[in-house]
Amino acid sequence: MASSSPTAVVASPKVLQLLQRLHALSEAQERSFSQIFFYASRLVRFLMFGEIWSATADEHMKDKFVALEADKCRFIYLLARSLGVRNVVEAGTSFGVSTIYLALAVGQNVAQGKTSLRTTTIAGKVIATEKEHLKAVRAREHWKEAGDEVEPWIELREGDLLETLKVEEGMPQEIDMLLLDIWTPLALPTLKIIQPRLKHGAIVITDNVGVAKILYKEFLEYIRRPENGFRTLTVPFPGGLEMSVYLPQE
Repeated sequence: MASSSPTAVVASPKVLQLLQRLHALSEAQERSFSQIFFYASRLVRFLMFGEIWSATADEHMKDKFVALEADKCRFIYLLARSLGVRNVVEAGTSFGVSTIYLALAVGQNVAQGKTSLRTTTIAGKVIATEKEHLKAVRAREHWKEAGDEVEPWIELREGDLLETLKVEEGMPQEIDMLLLDIWTPLALPTLKIIQPRLKHGAIVITDNVGVAKILYKEFLEYIRRPENGFRTLTVPFPGGLEMSVYLPQE
């Protein structure tokens, strides 16, 4: 399901060039022998010992992008634009690459809403989350480099997202989109924190549900039960991308 069309995204040349550079750096890391070995060893340790994560793994990943692939980012951007998404929660920001796409979509949707409705009261934001301080610093640097198209639309909550996402101040009453790009054990607890705020028809995007299906077992069982309010399918991107629509009581 690959596409090489960068024209999917409306942005200045400066931002498009930044995204191209960041994706290239991320892809180089992902293709390296050390990173491939790391992922393989994590799977082996899970299958043999039931070990989901470790302090050693945390240390290894501190300088890794682990960014969503460019095609997935463009897909999410277009989805957000088509639905007029204005309030987004991104669980797992890392170096802030996918956040740039979300912020572009939110900013453009807010501007379009103000024009079409002839009002200045429409607002929107991306609530981004990151545990690692050094990654948060790098993310902020990238957003600052992107400029006013991106930076003003992002609120970064640094720390344990299972705590920071519970902070009421600054959190929109309704969430239009939730992006889950985090370590698998955090996916279901994060969804349950945000679910009461999901508006009817909100989109939940979850990365790597195919390649990490075993690790996502509880999450997938939950989101695929209609009684929990979601209608869902796996979009055939590499690794699998779950797209779920929140339609309670249907």
